[in-house]
Amino acid sequence: MPCPEAANTDLSRLVAAAADLCRRPLRHAVLLTSEPSEHDCSLRLEVRSAEGERLPQHDLELELYRSGTELHLTLAWLDDSQPMLWHGQHPLWMDGGGARCERPADGLPLEALARRLRALLGDSDP
Repeated sequence: MPCPEAANTDLSRLVAAAADLCRRPLRHAVLLTSEPSEHDCSLRLEVRSAEGERLPQHDLELELYRSGTELHLTLAWLDDSQPMLWHGQHPLWMDGGGARCERPADGLPLEALARRLRALLGDSDP
């Protein structure tokens, strides 16, 4: 399940650790932004520099959801002018209008984070 109630703290730690690894040197705190559900979950990743300075321009929204037995996710910067990453079987970048677009210059770490989260969470029972 993407966001089981009993594992919210563990999920937050897992997501933060994965984000810290994939988006070095940034550090991440993870906040639950939706009520837990067996089918979906929304989280906000708040970012700080290695020195502890808050960097809100790097914050992300993460949505985890199941479609059938597959785990899908979206990652988006809070700045709406940036494209959003949808990741299911493969990564897909979309602009604000929902049209497919090229990966942004700083998008590779987000794709790595999406792959890591799917690998870590994808084996959970639906």
